[in-house]
Amino acid sequence: MESQDPQIPQKKDPQIPQPHNHALQTPPTETSHHSPLFGCAANFAYKMKANLSFRSKWADLNGAMGDLGTYIPIVLALTLADGLNLGTTLIFTGVYNIITGAIYGVPMPVQPMKAIAAVAISGTGFGVPEIMAAGIITGGVLFVLGVTGLMQLVYKIIPLSVVRGIQLAQGLSFALTAVKYVRTVQNFSKSKSMGNRPWLGLDGLVLAIVCACFIVIVNGAGEEMEHTDERETTNGHDEEESPNTRKRRNLRNFIFSLPSAFLIFLLGVVLAFIRNPKVVNDIKFGPSSIEVLKISKHEWKEGFIKGAIPQLPLSILNSVVAVCKLSSDLFPGRDFSPTSLSVTVGLMNVIGCWFGAMPSCHGAGGLAGQYKFGGRSGGCVAILGTAKLILGLVLGNSLAKILNQFPVGVLGVLLLFAGIELAMASRDMNTKEESFVMLTCTAVSLVGSSAALGFVCGIVAHLLLRLRSFSKDQPRSTIWMRAP
Repeated sequence: MESQDPQIPQKKDPQIPQPHNHALQTPPTETSHHSPLFGCAANFAYKMKANLSFRSKWADLNGAMGDLGTYIPIVLALTLADGLNLGTTLIFTGVYNIITGAIYGVPMPVQPMKAIAAVAISGTGFGVPEIMAAGIITGGVLFVLGVTGLMQLVYKIIPLSVVRGIQLAQGLSFALTAVKYVRTVQNFSKSKSMGNRPWLGLDGLVLAIVCACFIVIVNGAGEEMEHTDERETTNGHDEEESPNTRKRRNLRNFIFSLPSAFLIFLLGVVLAFIRNPKVVNDIKFGPSSIEVLKISKHEWKEGFIKGAIPQLPLSILNSVVAVCKLSSDLFPGRDFSPTSLSVTVGLMNVIGCWFGAMPSCHGAGGLAGQYKFGGRSGGCVAILGTAKLILGLVLGNSLAKILNQFPVGVLGVLLLFAGIELAMASRDMNTKEESFVMLTCTAVSLVGSSAALGFVCGIVAHLLLRLRSFSKDQPRSTIWMRAP
């Protein structure tokens, strides 16, 4: 009976799985008569199962929608403008989602590599082979940085204020893009705005405003509303409440528990078919053909110069460093090593890009968006991955014609709240010096449209402030300490 005691604490907090206790929970009778290899396999399988377990089915389902405001516009633009194989991309990114959910146990996102996508959408002569070459090169560099331990070193020496500056810049960039989606009609195939959006209609301003208000009412500013409800329901005055008060409280709890992002996404799907009912005739069932790409020397060169070089700083900062820090903020006790994240991003692209799957990475914005809408477990992204996998196998490239009718204003609303959630991570800069470095990094990143340039300016500002306050009795190594 004593061997079952370690199971008891796990039942008290099922919301966040505790991987470090998995070995204690495994019944010893399962491994006592088998080889150590069998025991390791059993423990590994148990950990994967725990990582994929839901905190709340509706909350995790809702959280899975939090990343679509970024994912759909970029993937749709690459499909329409550059001939990206949408079916293959959905299959591979769906598998990525399921695997990362099982490994990390949190809603670790899989997002498009934005710098490569921006070059492909806006430039000519940068087609699918160049996109994939850029993804393979970027992934290969990240993989090497991970397995050699250099990424861990990079993570340790980058000041926290600079990381917050990158997060704030990325969050504000998402928010600004979201407002553009809401205010103006978009042509994703040409990456252009086509004039002001009408107030009324199936993709009008009124619809977007109503969706935004609905999310604010249901989700509030984050976790504060959940804590308020807990205090109200644990005061021990339920017996003294009048029937009307109890009804109002139950109504509030019901409204606050609605999966807002999921409902809005379903509304968008319905409106897509209403806007163009003939799109049903364009649906062709079956997966797209998956083939190994042939990339010429010229395409390798173009992919490296135009795609990989601008993407690498963004991937290192936002896909690895910022994600590591944000995950520790949102999920205390669930810190992930930069080495692990760098290796997973590298493997995704070194493998998938050879078959035409969109270059992908993790992203602080996607993690913040999924957390904002309730995602707390690896099951959150596993749901999304399963949906992508099914859609890729059943509909293939024909799904692009359906997504092209999806209300862009609704996508803008989802992206807006993801950006705000990411930007709010920078609110822990308490000193004026920290805020100065953070805002310097943010301003340069936004105005210069380059996270790498903002990073360099943030590092310079950090070093100058450290040198200014440097005294002879301090070791020189303190210049690189995270607090400026």
